[in-house]
This record gives sequence, structure tokens and C-alpha cells, in this order.
Amino acid sequence: MATVRYMVKDVETSIAFYTHHLGFALKQQFGPNMAILDKDGLTLWLAGPNASAARPMPDGRVPGPGGWNRFVIEVKNLSDVVARLRENGANFRNDVVEGPGGRQILAEDPSGNVIELFEPRAQ
Repeated sequence: MATVRYMVKDVETSIAFYTHHLGFALKQQFGPNMAILDKDGLTLWLAGPNASAARPMPDGRVPGPGGWNRFVIEVKNLSDVVARLRENGANFRNDVVEGPGGRQILAEDPSGNVIELFEPRAQ
């Protein structure tokens, strides 16, 4: 099992995005500051701006959403998933690209965190 923590702008908005559009299940919520979601053995911790994980570092930097690190969700039909997300206002950092292993696109959650959607090449 793997656990990923994402800093988010709004925990409720992020819960809705991950559960409604990407098939995660809400396992636990700690008020407006923290939630734990699960999908296929991946545990996702969503930490809001007032969570303990958002406290400033000793050098003054403040953890926040965004960046380029990401987890990958394998999908069966990338075109359908992308179309459904676009219909619901999701943002993407690129268009679908094709490589030797399959097709992929980088979607953003409501806070700007990246999720790679990947459709493996048919064997």
C-alpha cells in the first residue's frame, strides 16, 4: 500500500473531485483540515491550509499545492475519462501524448496538484 499527501486549497472541494471524478472513497475526515481517501491500495491524504502539514518550515517556506510530483491512475479508455473530466471543468497541463507504453495526460485537481491518467498500450 502507498500513501501520498497532497496539500490542497479546500478539503471539501478536493474530496468531491477525487470521489466523484476519479473513483476514490472517503475513509476519514478531520473537520475542514484533513481527509483520508482510498483507491485500489493508494491512500491519499488531503491536507488543507490549516492542517499541521501546512505549517511553515524553519527556513520560512510554506507547503502548498501544485508542483510536478504526481501519482498515476491507470484507466481503460483515456479518451472517455478526459472527455468526462473536461465536461466537469477539470484543467489539464497538456494534451494526450503517446509513448511506447501507452497514452497519458496530466490532469489537475482543484488545487493544481497533478494526477497522471495513463492508458497502457494494448498487448
